[in-house]
Order: sequence, then C-alpha cells, then structure tokens
Amino acid sequence: MEARDPELKKELDATLQARRELGPEYESALIESFLEKLDQRVDSTTDRRVRRQLAEQQMVVARGARLPTAEETFGARYGFGIISLVLAIPLSAIAVVQGELAGLCVAWLGIVAVNVVQAAGGVPWARKRSRESKQSSDWED
Repeated sequence: MEARDPELKKELDATLQARRELGPEYESALIESFLEKLDQRVDSTTDRRVRRQLAEQQMVVARGARLPTAEETFGARYGFGIISLVLAIPLSAIAVVQGELAGLCVAWLGIVAVNVVQAAGGVPWARKRSRESKQSSDWED
C-alpha cells in the first residue's frame, strides 16, 4: 500500500460523497465501513510482507546460508555498546586518578577496541573454538 494509493483515495472520495448525499445521520456507519476497508487493506499488506520475508528467509536457508543468531542481532550490539559506555565512566575516573591523561587514553583505547571487536563479530579464532565446543559437547549422545 503506497502513501498515495489511488484505489484507497477513490474509496475515501466515495465515502465522503455518500456522506454528503445521505446526511450526518449515516456518518458513523460510513466511517466504520471505510475503516473496515482500510483495516482489510492494512491486513492484506502486512500478510503479503510477512509472506515475502518468510520466503526470503527460506531461500537463505535453502541456499545454505545461515540466519543471524540472537547474539548477532542489533539489540545485542546496542546493549553491548550501552553497557560498555556505562562501565566507561568508573573506568575513566580510575584511569585519571591513577595515570592522569595517559591512563585515560589507555582506558578509552581499550573501550574502543572492545567495541570494535564486538561490532566486527568477535575474534575469528574465538568463534571457531566456540563452534567446535558446541559440536563436541559431552552432554550430547
């Protein structure tokens, strides 16, 4: 459904014309009818988008690619960044007291480095090790 849907505009024009012809006593029924049509249009558009997204995900899986895990989602990265900035406050204070400007620079270089590594998807050798440990778990039969 586009912002300027001509079919929906025609429906609204027809509803307004019917209101002019029938009078204000039918206004609530006309509005309910138009809103019901609008709701059906929104539902069909949403269903179509969900089906398309599901089909795209199925194609990705069928091609052998993997879907992002919960650890790779935007929320996880956003949360990691927020936590690192909150922890940066006391780290900065300790660094200034102990090492003045040089200590502050070292602390912030460490904070930035941790966030860059996390944003890049982690350290490759650590990802490989975690995949291997998942595959050869002692708990699986």
